[in-house]
Parts: sequence; C-alpha cells; structure tokens
Amino acid sequence: MAHNIERIRKIKDAITAYPDFPKPGVLFRNVFPVLRNPVLLEDLINLLAEQISNKAKKSGCSIDAIVGIDSRGFLFGPMISAKLGTAFVPIRKKGKLPGECIQLSYKLDYGEDTAEIEKDSITPGQNIVIIDDLLATGGTMKAACDLCQQVGGYIIECVVVVELDNLKGRDIIVPEVFSLISY
Repeated sequence: MAHNIERIRKIKDAITAYPDFPKPGVLFRNVFPVLRNPVLLEDLINLLAEQISNKAKKSGCSIDAIVGIDSRGFLFGPMISAKLGTAFVPIRKKGKLPGECIQLSYKLDYGEDTAEIEKDSITPGQNIVIIDDLLATGGTMKAACDLCQQVGGYIIECVVVVELDNLKGRDIIVPEVFSLISY
C-alpha cells in the first residue's frame, strides 16, 4: 500500500496546471508530462489496471472491454486493455467513426459537444469499464455512460486519472467512479 501511495504521489507531482485554458476561469490539469516519463506512465497504467482488476474480482465478473473517451482516454485505454487482455472500444467526437453509430449531444463546463460509439462495438450484456483522463462537471463521462448503455453494455466502473472534486462531476454519474488523483 505504501508503495502505491508513493507511485500516486509521483504521478500527481508530474501533472501540471494551466490557468485560463481553454477559456478564462478554467484551470487545466495536464497529464501529458506523465506520458513523457516512461516509469511514471508504467506506474499509472499498472495502478489503473490493478484497480480495474480488483473491482472485477469484487464484483465477481470479468471485464469484456475498456471504453476510452476521445481523446485522452485513448492514451490509457488501449494500454490497459492490452494489460488486462480485453477489447478496447473508442467513444469519439461526432463524425470520426465509420459505420453505423449512435450519437449523443451533451454539455461541457465550457460548451457543448456530440459523442458517438459504433453500434456494434459492444455486445449487449458485456461488462465494460469507461476510462478518461479527467472528470470535471461529468458531462462527457455521463454521455459515455449513456452511449455504452444504449448499445447494451453493463458498466462496472468509470475510471479517471484526475478528478476535480469541487465541480462534483461524479454526482451526475450513476456507475461507481474511481479517481486515482483528486484536486
């Protein structure tokens, strides 16, 4: 446990903050410095994979797919999927996926967007975990949850690297949320 606390502290120390980005009043938490450090990146992926594996064991189920949210969920999702031996499914911004897709528009803390998932990317009843880099107001994660449920996925957990507690994003998300780091 102490080893994990130290790994989390090092990851948190590497995350930088940019005030007034992408608009005035927003403090942007940047996870990219973690990706520039191979040791920290490996620690991050291992910590998240361990969390997901432990959650699956406690729930008595397997994880069939990791769903990564465009765009930074794409950085972690495939690596975690490979480590856990599961499928990776992307949720992308409108117009970026081929084939028949299901779309959902949602509000962000600084605008509005539309996300989509390929209709056949999740088989009804599959156990999934949704991953993203950051949870703020919860709009993007809630949209991802709604899309996954529309295609028949059963959400075991939503996982984020960073959560901005004061924005209370987890309050609008029905599945359990795990955040590695909170501000």
